[in-house]
Amino acid sequence: MEPIDILVLVVYFVSMSLTGLFFARRATSTEGYFVGNRAYPGWLIGFSLFGTTISSITFVAYPADAYKTAYLRLLLCFTLPLGVWIASRYFVPFFRRGKITSAFQYLEKRFSPTTRVYAASVFIVAQCIRLSLIQFLVAMLMHEITHWDVTVCILLGGIVTGFYTIMGGIEAVIWTDFIQSIIFTLGGILILSTILIKLPGGLKQIIDVGMADGKFMFGDLDVATGQLRPAPLGFSLREKTVLMLLIVGLFQWLAEYSSNQEVIQKYCTSKSADEARKAMWICCWCSLPTWCYFMFLGTGLYVFFKVFPDPKAAEMLTGARKAEQILPYFIINYMPHGFSGVVIAAVLAAAMSSMSSAMNSISAVAVTDIYGRHLVKNKSDRHYVLAAKWITLASTVVMVIGAYILVKTDSKTLQHLATEFASIIAGGVLGLYMLGFLTTRGDGRSVLVGILAAVGFSAFISCAGLGWLPTRLNEWVNEHFETYYTGVVGNILMFLLGFLLTYLLPERPRDLTNLTVWTQDGSPLD
Repeated sequence: MEPIDILVLVVYFVSMSLTGLFFARRATSTEGYFVGNRAYPGWLIGFSLFGTTISSITFVAYPADAYKTAYLRLLLCFTLPLGVWIASRYFVPFFRRGKITSAFQYLEKRFSPTTRVYAASVFIVAQCIRLSLIQFLVAMLMHEITHWDVTVCILLGGIVTGFYTIMGGIEAVIWTDFIQSIIFTLGGILILSTILIKLPGGLKQIIDVGMADGKFMFGDLDVATGQLRPAPLGFSLREKTVLMLLIVGLFQWLAEYSSNQEVIQKYCTSKSADEARKAMWICCWCSLPTWCYFMFLGTGLYVFFKVFPDPKAAEMLTGARKAEQILPYFIINYMPHGFSGVVIAAVLAAAMSSMSSAMNSISAVAVTDIYGRHLVKNKSDRHYVLAAKWITLASTVVMVIGAYILVKTDSKTLQHLATEFASIIAGGVLGLYMLGFLTTRGDGRSVLVGILAAVGFSAFISCAGLGWLPTRLNEWVNEHFETYYTGVVGNILMFLLGFLLTYLLPERPRDLTNLTVWTQDGSPLD
């Protein structure tokens, strides 16, 4: 690290902190702290969503995955446009009628207060896990740069992000997301430009070598041989296939745009429903090329280190070192001075934009759905803003502890680990929302059984993956079921059981006006 690189990082950290302080004077009410007084244009919210979506999992883990394996997990991204089309057309109205703050307020109206608390709790747990994954990547980067202890690196990233999020609320999150999206886009361009300049054959060499070595295939490493093999095409619950990963991707994006508080909260910060839809499409058409770009970047790194062999890079390819170290290693050792500082700031920006959104959404859900709704009612707005800040601080602490645990954990690649977590922690929430949106049946009683089935199934598969069941049962489950599909099966169980049980339980008359796609009254959206 040269002085100019350190200066770039210092300027970045200071500017993010000052942004939090600037918006602190406006974050004095829950409306301001959680939804920015519902006054933002679609273009800004779109870039904020983009900044949130392109986390350090994209910036560091996607290149690492493509460097070590191939493009199999990119398949999950290709269904995003379909997910956004469905969500923008059918889901947005449920969150733009009435001044809601949380995605889970809908569930109380449609089903019951208990259902709302369950979904909110699942969201908080899932977000804490995601925060830990992102912070882990930031810490690995800082460790590669400075050779400081990993614990110190974890604390540094957590403290700065936590500070501006606690101080400035959603407005600080939105504007820092916008700035950070520009920074990490520039950083990604600089990295690939450096590779292309240094490679004798430039872009053509990356394509030729990548094609020859099978790096562009939709495939994965064969555990037995250690070689890349293409994924099968059709339906299967036993292994990763092209069709199944497309289905997993669609389920994940529908869940993202129907029940993820980070996204729903930004629907609510938009000036209107049309602006919210505009934001969704801006995010979509920025995110999809970016994911493809960073996977290609990983292929570029593979070709670069094949042309210019490096013992440490080779260890990251074989698994002796974590694959997620490859991008930080290239930045520090092969980027020109000055450029490396910008690129490091870009990786940090990608991580911090996601972490700040997650922290603010956790506090919004905890205060709106649990604390203010059930634990401490009828307090002043100032009281709830203060509670939100304490909850944001608590999520920062959880993130730091989780990241430290991940440092001690071995995995294939972090993108693989993140996909497994997303499947297992799904908890049937998408099935719950689909039952609410698409049918006029079901209440708190029927969905409770569906929830228990989804959670029980997810817990069973998780225990088998961890080896906690009897040996023969562990082997049978792991041989016959791919854990990537846990969320898909869990959500289908939730939907089917919740729907079928309504025919066995006495029906309770309820007003479902504007709560399903079949009972819209045509009233204007906010």
